Amino acid sequence: MRFDIITLFPELFAPLLTSGITRRAYEGGLVDVRLWNPRDHAEGNYRRVDDRSFGGGPGMVMLAEPLFKTLTAVRADRNEVQPAPLVLFSPIGQALNHNAVANWSQSAGAVLLCGRYEGVDQRFIDHHVDQQISLGDFVLSGGEIAAMALLDAVARLQPGVLNDEGSHQLDSFNPALDGLLDSPHYTRPEVWQGHAVPSELMSGHHAHIERWRREQSLRLTAQHRPELLSQARQEGRLSRLDETFLQKKL
Repeated sequence: MRFDIITLFPELFAPLLTSGITRRAYEGGLVDVRLWNPRDHAEGNYRRVDDRSFGGGPGMVMLAEPLFKTLTAVRADRNEVQPAPLVLFSPIGQALNHNAVANWSQSAGAVLLCGRYEGVDQRFIDHHVDQQISLGDFVLSGGEIAAMALLDAVARLQPGVLNDEGSHQLDSFNPALDGLLDSPHYTRPEVWQGHAVPSELMSGHHAHIERWRREQSLRLTAQHRPELLSQARQEGRLSRLDETFLQKKL
């Protein structure tokens, strides 16, 4: 799997690629990340990559030509029969979710374009961008943080990256949890500032523990993300025990 990142600030990615448990994915080659700076393909003494917007208005717009030359260099380096998709992070993109991350984790990768300033010349988007992705209904200073979020989410799903191979299967939104939120977690000490760990977790009875976790997952999802609960119900992923608990507790 290979991700080529087109960014004006490649130095921002250094901590991501060398820190934390997901660095195993990058260092081991499970996720090959390569950084490309459009300034290296810009012309003139100042290597200009942006200019003022036609029609006026605040801010600058990223020039199409340096981006095109950068993309051409990326394509030549990848040398693929089927070109990897070019992805732009933007407000009009489809919101990134677990299913999308899972699909990317099984893919051959992509070319990720990190926009800056007021955005990218629309002509480049119209003719070269294959997909647009958004992290949510807010605006960032650039696409780098969004690209890091995608890389981190994809990297942790690669075999051998996490200490426990199956730990990600119990993450919130995972199909193993029927798309619901994860249950609360506790660790030592058993009593902290007068607050004890729930007795169910201390019982040693695995079936009771699993049922408690399921009910807490249902409770949290109903309280904080009811649309996820509705979707699970519509798709028939809730059991009779689940429905009984929800009717009794909520």
